[in-house]
Amino acid sequence: MAKILVIGYGNTLRSDDGAGQGVAELVAEWKLPNVRSLPVHQLTPELAEPISQAELVIFVDVYPATSEQGLQIHQLCVPHTPHTQERGEFESQGLNIGHTGDPRSLLALSQFVYNNVPPAWWILIPAVNFEFGEDFSRETAQGITDALAQIQQIVVK
Repeated sequence: MAKILVIGYGNTLRSDDGAGQGVAELVAEWKLPNVRSLPVHQLTPELAEPISQAELVIFVDVYPATSEQGLQIHQLCVPHTPHTQERGEFESQGLNIGHTGDPRSLLALSQFVYNNVPPAWWILIPAVNFEFGEDFSRETAQGITDALAQIQQIVVK
């Protein structure tokens, strides 16, 4: 079982929106023994099981940004602190999973169904182009590079 799970999600046919999947594919190419990488179109309830089995989860997606905005990194769950604000925040969220869902819903589902939720990070790459296509904008390409560097730092810890 992989200790670290990287879930990159987004629509690869909508230009910058596919960056999350692209990052997950690049992480898979690292072939790290304790890292499992899943490129997916969207977050679905089935992901709660592998999340519950991981020791750390990293979600990667994009957010609509201006050319001046950069990478965003959010710690969603802090280990061994069941009453932290972060846990309370995602546990109180409705289970909104799918195209408009976010990782907190899956973490809540993992807690509810499997009684386990690992520490989690949410890395958001800036995106400016959501038109049909498979090429990344300059801003998103830089965000992918930055995201990979952040993931490498998290994985090495």
